[in-house]
This record gives sequence, structure tokens and C-alpha cells, in this order.
Amino acid sequence: MIGNTKKHASLAVFGLALSLYTSSCVSQQQYDDAVSLAKHHQTTLHEREQYIAQLESERDQLKRQLAMDQVTALSNAGYGDDIDSRLSELQQKINGLGRPLNDIERFDVEGGYVLMVQDKILFDLGSSELSTAGKDAVAKVAAEIESRPHGRVWVRGHTDSTPMVKASTKERYPHGNLELSAARAIEVAAALIGSGKVQQKDVAVAGFGPHDPVKPNDNPDNKRMNRRVEIFVADAK
Repeated sequence: MIGNTKKHASLAVFGLALSLYTSSCVSQQQYDDAVSLAKHHQTTLHEREQYIAQLESERDQLKRQLAMDQVTALSNAGYGDDIDSRLSELQQKINGLGRPLNDIERFDVEGGYVLMVQDKILFDLGSSELSTAGKDAVAKVAAEIESRPHGRVWVRGHTDSTPMVKASTKERYPHGNLELSAARAIEVAAALIGSGKVQQKDVAVAGFGPHDPVKPNDNPDNKRMNRRVEIFVADAK
């Protein structure tokens, strides 16, 4: 948008200069002044474009730092040491489905239940920004959680084992898939809290990157299953 504005403004002023020059009513000085004005506008718009790009870069850096700080804070706020043991039966339940996973699946496990959400409906590739479909999916999850008494809610982000390749993605997430999974878990947790149906005090967040797969990362279908956000909802005490 800025580039187009700069281009249009420069063309407009240069066009004015040319029009004046070809007219019998303009002097060489007036033409030179018009050309100088066009160059001034072009330089000003270019500097403004660079400034906005710098602000956007700083914003993204602050957002990444905030995400990592929130992961540390929320993970330390009561993340249960026995959560992995509670979810140990999840693998068997997935294997026993006998069909592909739905976009949102519920599994009853010891001490609560798990809502497993596939990343394809939550995020675009290499992004931690919830898509429109992702926001709708989280709204359904929030309504499910609110529908009955519950205890703590753990939001766990996961990726497959494919390393990041795209330069812009690596710049946003310099710590790789681990940081991406944590950032995604934070976005889902924030949306749950923002819905007003899940209280912030009940939520803990963690990112696992590729380190807790439900399937071996040896084919596209398995990798798709590993790219997920798990929401473990503990039974009310």
C-alpha cells in the first residue's frame, strides 16, 4: 500500500511537471521546481516506509518475547508433574480409532479428558496467528469446557519434526518448532480466556515442538496428526 502510494504520488508530480513543461505558460525554473518537488515526495515516502517496517519488526520481536515470557509464567503456575502419565493412554485410544482423526477429537482419559485440535484448522503454515476457522474451533472448545465443572486446563502445543526452512518463519521463531508450538499454545489459551468461558487462573500452557509425537514422523499423514494442540481438561475436585 505504501509503495503504491509513493509510486502514484511521484508519477502525479512528474506528470504535473511534464504538463507544465510542455505548456507555453511555464518556465524552465518552474519545471525544475516541479521535478525537485517530486523527488522530495519520493524520498519522504521512502523514509516513512522504512520507518514503518522498522516499527513492525520491533513489534514482532516484542510479541515473540512476550510469548516466551508467558510460556514460562504459565508453565510454572501449577503445571502438574503427572500430566504425561495421565495422557499415556492417549496413544492407545488414537490407535484404536480405526479412522482418520477429525479436526477436533475428544478422548476421555484418566483424571479428565483431552480435546485434540488439528493445526490445519487453527493456523496457517508457519504461523501462530489463529485463522478465522481457528477462532471458531476454539470457541467450540471453550463452550465444551464450560458445559460442565472442571479443574485445571492444560494447553499443549505440538509440531511435527520437519525443520523450518522459510527465512521469514525462522526469523519470527528463531528457536524453531519448540518456540512455534509454545506461541500457538499461548494463542489458543488466550482465545479460551478471552471467550469468557474459561478462567485465566485455571489455564497452564506448554510447547513441546516435535518432542511428543502421537505417531512416528515418517509420512505426511502421521506428521499431520502430530501437528496439533491438545487441551487436557482435568476433572473438578
